[in-house]
Amino acid sequence: MSNRWQHKIVAVAYKLFNDQTERVQQELDKHGQQGWELVTVIQSSTTHEIRLFFKKPV
Repeated sequence: MSNRWQHKIVAVAYKLFNDQTERVQQELDKHGQQGWELVTVIQSSTTHEIRLFFKKPV
């Protein structure tokens, strides 16, 4: 098992009162197919985006 990781942060912009479920699902599917594993998600009201944090072994 590798102890080294590659990391990626993907920002998904959102607008108030809009459902971003489909856009987030597309990003999750796309990066999952490339071997990325979702680590955490942060939703920021100040930057109006959802940040997806991924990792995968090097």
